Amino acid sequence: MEKLTPEFYRRDCPQVARDLVGKVLVHRVGTEERRLRITETECYCGESDTACHAHRGRTKRTEVLYAPAGTIYVYLCYGIHWLLNIVTGEEGHPEAVLIRACEGANGPGKLTKALGITGELNRQNVSDAALWVEDDGFRCEITTDKRVGIGYASQEDQDRLWRFVMEK
Repeated sequence: MEKLTPEFYRRDCPQVARDLVGKVLVHRVGTEERRLRITETECYCGESDTACHAHRGRTKRTEVLYAPAGTIYVYLCYGIHWLLNIVTGEEGHPEAVLIRACEGANGPGKLTKALGITGELNRQNVSDAALWVEDDGFRCEITTDKRVGIGYASQEDQDRLWRFVMEK
């Protein structure tokens, strides 16, 4: 197993989102390492993407999206579910990949619950934290589709094929 380096994340968001599918997400909780294979991701690409949290610019909440590639962005959705994102691209350009599903956890809230991920990891670096991604050599076919749950975004952004799904 090879732990992904910061350079892996320092690329265009759609490329990173595609390449994360099939990798293994690992979270160390105490002495236990919880592992799930990533089966679905979505990308959110900067202030011009009306589905991206940073669409309206820097705020206290979105500042993390402007951080260096590999920074973890975990936020609470609907006050219920923690959602995990990893910042990509160049520092200062807000973009991130949402880890949408893993094997055995078919939703972003379900996977954070299964792995024990909370807001404590927000703003940490995925290369230095108790959370990381490994490449075990597994390869799979990937399909693209529209992102989910972004009805507030422009039609153009809703129609982008920026969801990457492992074929079963």
